[in-house]
Amino acid sequence: GLEVANALLTSSPLERWRAERYASFDNGAGADFAAGKITLTDLAKHAAGNAPKQISGRQEAYENLINQYLTR
Repeated sequence: GLEVANALLTSSPLERWRAERYASFDNGAGADFAAGKITLTDLAKHAAGNAPKQISGRQEAYENLINQYLTR
């Protein structure tokens, strides 16, 4: 179990995919929310006026990657 988890974190694209998925929290209102500088209500108001670009959550890709590591 721990060996699989270590391999997922060190030898797979999992962390890069996660960083790409949540990149909006690295700057702007997302970063302000993550740092506690604005409230969830403020973030909701920001999102309502600034519709984010729709991107795939890649759920199946995550599932396939994890299954590949579990069945090694």
